[in-house]
Amino acid sequence: MPDPLILGLESSCDDTAAALVRGREVLASVVMGQNALHAAFGGVVPEIAARAHAERLDLCVEQALDEARVGLADVDAIAVTAGPGLIGGVLSGVMVAKGLATGLRKPLVGVNHLAGHALTPRLTDGLEFPYLMLLVSGGHCQFLVVRSATEFRRLGGTIDDAPGEAFDKTARLLGLPQPGGPSVEAEALKGDEKRFRFPRPLLDRPGCDLSFSGLKTALMRQRDAITADKGGMTVQDRADLCAGFQAAVRDVLTEKTRRAIALYLEESPSQPALAVAGGVAANMALRAGLETVCAENGLAFTAPPLRLCTDNAAMIAYAGSELFARGETSGMDLSARPRWPLDKSAAPLIGSGKKGAKA
Repeated sequence: MPDPLILGLESSCDDTAAALVRGREVLASVVMGQNALHAAFGGVVPEIAARAHAERLDLCVEQALDEARVGLADVDAIAVTAGPGLIGGVLSGVMVAKGLATGLRKPLVGVNHLAGHALTPRLTDGLEFPYLMLLVSGGHCQFLVVRSATEFRRLGGTIDDAPGEAFDKTARLLGLPQPGGPSVEAEALKGDEKRFRFPRPLLDRPGCDLSFSGLKTALMRQRDAITADKGGMTVQDRADLCAGFQAAVRDVLTEKTRRAIALYLEESPSQPALAVAGGVAANMALRAGLETVCAENGLAFTAPPLRLCTDNAAMIAYAGSELFARGETSGMDLSARPRWPLDKSAAPLIGSGKKGAKA
């Protein structure tokens, strides 16, 4: 019997997406970004994002169906991001999914957006449970032991800014274009990471929690000091600031990953592995640091392709397929949730990132 065909919808922030997945095969994945709509505001405007999702979700579904060469009648279930995220966007997706499920008389599966990221290595690399997951993006940063499609142990996370948010703020402080991650990384390649010594937040404390807000503040003060001393910044000053900032983020994430690995290995996994996902996973300096830590500790390292690291609906469809296989579906009372912790036994994380409330 063939694997079920799952239609996935994603609208938790500023990417409207639809995808069709059968088993581990992505038949179609459509993502419509909103950068142009928010560019003038220096960040995502929730009301604009929600309106754009409402206008584009049906277009994404239609395009995905065309690319996969299937019809709505061929779909076996509808999976949708039901949180966490910007509530207007999440609600747009949930309402469209409910309409499709009702009209087609197909099962509805509500998916946690973070579970979509956390299960992506199963889609791309077939990782066996349990594995260690570092989710590092614009709105979230967590260490998770992924034990099953529904069981997650959070080892730590950011208590304020997520790394991607810190990169974006750094780019704005230095007059670099958005998104900030690629801009700062490109500048850092031309800089001297040892010229400016930025703090490594929380490394003096035990555990795997992270903080990046103070790092951004330290960069702003260093920028202001340079400007006051010279009457402005040179191109090299900016490159060196970026290099120093990126090195601090790398060092913090690398050391915290080392600690998370030690806790993960206490579970005696048969095939120990670390997976990393989220937009910041594309940063080559960070990836090099993580690969080194994995090699030192005997873990396999995997990072899904960037198109499946950033927000997309293929990960939602796949996560939905794992839940559907377990007989877990949702009713028409499925709610859109701004917060939705994967590990319900862990203490809540503090703060909110630019791409939605933390979970």
